[in-house]
Amino acid sequence: MERMRQAMIFAAGLGTRLKPLTDSIPKALVSVGGQTLLDHTIQRLRGYGYTRLVVNVHHFAEQIKEHVAQNADYQRLVRISDETDELLDTGGGLKKAAPLFEDDEPILIHNVDILDNVDYDWFHRQHLDDEDAVLLVSRRQTQRYLLFDHAMRLMGWVNTATGEIRSPFEWVKHPDDAQLDADALQLKIWRGSTEIVLNMFAFSGIHSFSPRLFRLMEQFPNRFGIMDFYLQTCHRTRIYGCLKDDVKILDVGKLESIAAAEDFIK
Repeated sequence: MERMRQAMIFAAGLGTRLKPLTDSIPKALVSVGGQTLLDHTIQRLRGYGYTRLVVNVHHFAEQIKEHVAQNADYQRLVRISDETDELLDTGGGLKKAAPLFEDDEPILIHNVDILDNVDYDWFHRQHLDDEDAVLLVSRRQTQRYLLFDHAMRLMGWVNTATGEIRSPFEWVKHPDDAQLDADALQLKIWRGSTEIVLNMFAFSGIHSFSPRLFRLMEQFPNRFGIMDFYLQTCHRTRIYGCLKDDVKILDVGKLESIAAAEDFIK
């Protein structure tokens, strides 16, 4: 039997980069190609069989609630996680929404202002039963990379511009020596005479989260980022990267990206 598919759509942000549009509406209701960003995301996920969608709200929250209430199909699909009192960031927002999900099915995490070409049937299959989270990554050039070992287990994060490394593994955070190979997208680390090679991949912002991790979130504050959570717990959880180089992600976060979004949808 096909298991229920559930997802969280982050829609609570202030949308400051989309001003002046977001002076009167939330970014989730910004129109692209004749539909709101929220509609694009809901309909795309519904097309892949997602039957439980949790949407968090904060900025102009009532407008999003009304938009959902006016669509009979959405009323069956969508549950609202209300952050009107306090904007909780991605990790805190997911933690607050925990009661709205089934206990044992992976949760697809998707930002409302992202358009993409991901096959979510394929991505759903990448999250194996014994994995706590799966992060979709690529070889895209950036300054901030996630670090993975040869088995694609998350080991940390590096900023290539500053050399800063974040990791719960002391030998990764404070190696005896380190060498960054930007062309090969590798960070070479030495522990004494032993060389360890970590692969550097760019995070797409799309990931699959096991509800098993909610228990670890209990020790975190109300407001925190999901990547902060991953980087603080990856030494005692099973968080893996899923490499897909042909993934296309368009962040509709700025006014100048609206035209590109129109073309992307076409």
